[in-house]
Amino acid sequence: MPRAFITDIDGTLTDDRRRLSTEVVDEMRKLLDNDIPIILASGNTLCFLDAFSHMIGTDGTIIAENGGVYRLGYLGKKQISGNQELCLAAYQKVVDELQPKGDDLRLFSNRYRDSDIAFSRDAPTETVKEILKDMPVVVIDTGFAIHLQVPGITKGAVFEKLTEQMGLAPGDFLVAGDSINDVSMLKLGGISIAPANASPEAKLAADHVMEKSYGEGTAEALRKYF
Repeated sequence: MPRAFITDIDGTLTDDRRRLSTEVVDEMRKLLDNDIPIILASGNTLCFLDAFSHMIGTDGTIIAENGGVYRLGYLGKKQISGNQELCLAAYQKVVDELQPKGDDLRLFSNRYRDSDIAFSRDAPTETVKEILKDMPVVVIDTGFAIHLQVPGITKGAVFEKLTEQMGLAPGDFLVAGDSINDVSMLKLGGISIAPANASPEAKLAADHVMEKSYGEGTAEALRKYF
């Protein structure tokens, strides 16, 4: 049986409208009541994850901005990687190219971000990649937003750092994720699962694809493996 759990949020604990699954929350709280650690790993901001952690009841160990920001527990020091100035410059290049053509490209939570840039999916990801092909940035489409990040920053890389600090190993964890930005950590877990709604990349990286979608699929996995 796994000793700990790490999970993405959007599409993994929520539904297609980003509504949190109460079923998966109940299963996660059972883990916490049995002193099983949970890490939340998301492309979202630290402040979002702080609120989410308090509401779920975890100890505040989080991976935010797809690995660009992380922290061990609520009292741990916020760690930041990346080059947001470069990501902003890349975003501006996309804006200069596409907004005259009518694309919106709204920034998401930019005042609360420390590492990456996230904006609305108003243009095809391949178009954004083509515009930025000569810039040292990675374009990630999570299905909810397009993120710009410098190379080498991933959820999986931070997952390895945090597990060492926790006195555990990646193989001690059940890992859950649904998107391409979860692949790096799905490949590291002792057991990794993807809900039925997951992207082809996440399904390929996971050990098991659940029958149910979204948060209900992850709840199904928690009942099966813990």
